[in-house]
Amino acid sequence: MSTRKSGIDQQLIRDLAEILNDTHLTEIEIEQDDLRIRVSRQTGAVQAVAAAPLPVAAPAAPASAISAAPAPADSARNAVPSPMVGTAYRSPSPDAQPFIELGQKVREGQTLLIIEAMKTMNQIPSPRAGTVTAILFEDAQPVEYGEPLVVIE
Repeated sequence: MSTRKSGIDQQLIRDLAEILNDTHLTEIEIEQDDLRIRVSRQTGAVQAVAAAPLPVAAPAAPASAISAAPAPADSARNAVPSPMVGTAYRSPSPDAQPFIELGQKVREGQTLLIIEAMKTMNQIPSPRAGTVTAILFEDAQPVEYGEPLVVIE
């Protein structure tokens, strides 16, 4: 594995993706020196690649994640997934009111949160109208592609 500082070894990622396909695994992760690379798949295609310098401790699920009730089995269907890797924020600035609150009715296209990625603030719109039944992230929490953020019933 190359330990270049200018970027990630693209061939290594391709090799890991090929191992996933050959072995029918859903996820593979490697660590070497100060680099961690994870390749995972959903629905048969390689979906996400994440790399981060070490040490990285995976945070436990936040005990204070906001939810009205235990999520029903089909809540994944109503979850709004993160469209990118970045840092999720509930409000436009630290002293501003959050975009949404638990139990609030939202309309399609209404901003639910923002995700900062590469120093750019990206507004995440609601894909449908409904009621916010769960907020699954803490303010200023790192999020990954496809991670459920908000449940709208």
